[in-house]
This record gives sequence, C-alpha cells and structure tokens, in this order.
Amino acid sequence: MKNTSVLGCGWLGFPLAEALLEKGFRVNGTTTSANKISKLEKAGINPFLISIETDGVTGAIEDLLKDSSILIIDIPPKLRGTNKENFVSKIEALIPFIEKSTIENVIFISSTSVYGDSNDQITEETPLNPDSEGGKQLAIVEDVLHSNSRFKTTVLRFGGLIGEDRNPIKFIAGRENMDNPDAPINLIHQADCIGIILKIIEKKSWGETYNAATPVHPSREVYYTKKALELNLVPPTFKHDEPSVGKTILTDKLVNKLDYTFTIMNL
Repeated sequence: MKNTSVLGCGWLGFPLAEALLEKGFRVNGTTTSANKISKLEKAGINPFLISIETDGVTGAIEDLLKDSSILIIDIPPKLRGTNKENFVSKIEALIPFIEKSTIENVIFISSTSVYGDSNDQITEETPLNPDSEGGKQLAIVEDVLHSNSRFKTTVLRFGGLIGEDRNPIKFIAGRENMDNPDAPINLIHQADCIGIILKIIEKKSWGETYNAATPVHPSREVYYTKKALELNLVPPTFKHDEPSVGKTILTDKLVNKLDYTFTIMNL
C-alpha cells in the first residue's frame, strides 16, 4: 500500500483524499484549522495541523511526508484583501522538507491564470504571460518545482473550479454591464479535477505539465445567463460596446497522454 500526502485538505483536497483512500492508498492530509482535525480522522485520513509560512513551516511536516512517495500540493496563493502573502517564499520554505523526505513525485495544483488574457487557443506550449499577481507567483513556483532534480513535479493548470456547491454565477448574478460577453468559459468540475489527479498517479505521468479545463467553451453571456435561470437567480447583463477578450484552454495533451475522458460535460 502506497502512502500519499495531501497538503491542503480543503474544497478539492479533502474529496481527493477520500478518493485516494477508496483506491487503497494510505493518506496523510493537512489542515490549518484545529477544528477540522476530527473531520479528517472520521474520513480515514491521517491528520496533521500544518501551516506553510513565508519564513518557515509550523507543525509536524516531517511526519506528514514520512514514508510517502507522492505529495499533492493544493494550497492556492492568498493575494486578495489585506492579508496578501508571498506564495513563492512559502513554497521555497517547504522545498527543503520535501528534499529530505521519501517524496519522489509532486503534483502541484496551478491555474490557467499563468497564461494571462488573450484571444488565443492555449496549449501547454503557449508562452506564459500572467497579468495578475497570483498568475505571476504561480508561474514562478511552477518553475521552481520543475527545476528541482530531487523529485519530479507534474503541474496541473486548472481552469475555474466548479462543483455542486460552487459556481461563479452565485457571485455575479444580477450584476450589470459586465465585460467580455463573447469570451469563452474555461471551467472544470471538481469530479474531473479528482479524476485527472488519479489518472496521473495511475499512469505515473511525472515531470509533465497539463492544462485541465472541460472541453466545452460557450460564451460567458450564454453560459452565465443559462446557469442563472437554472438556479432561479437574476442573470447578469453584459455590455457589447467593446470587443471581447478571452482565451480558450485546450486539453488535447491531457486527453491523449493520460487517456482521460471528462465525466462532467454539462457544466
């Protein structure tokens, strides 16, 4: 039985850990909230209270990584509001512990924000051009992890994350005069996020970079109007006086190399 460590058992990391358990893995998982320890324990996850900071790591990080061969890093940068952080420094503080551990392979959850905004079709070969602070820091972290020869890192660049309890329409319902009505959406359901990670592990596809967004790209106006009506919300309105700007994330590499079939196409 292989040991896997999940750094960040939140919205995605927790159900991912449960899916790994169902596949027969022993799973170590982290939370930064003491009141969530019991939730992890009840699910069968070996829990650790760990916080990654810019100046070091608090908690039993060595025990989290002990005897694990795979580490999944799912701690997105916190760059909104007043409590902004240096995400690059946090990952740099973590790396020495990975190097000293039994970890052979890392999966890093990144984002398509590393590409910035354009009207292009985006593949993994598209040059990075992040136009947000989060995208810039993620791009640096990707390079830092990929360039480390002590372990192999596979980077997953997810589109917008959605699930049964999560959809952007809940935040934009009723808004007026929104930009980019004709820009394509690039979303991915939680179930496919988990399925792709399991497939990477199954195929032992290490040292790779994958775009991960459901290959269905209606326009923002069409999608969010339809989704608002489905949920009995007020549809947002869009302005059409300027050309729309928006990239289309292509996932041919993921589909072909991993032999992966998306399970949730009706977003």
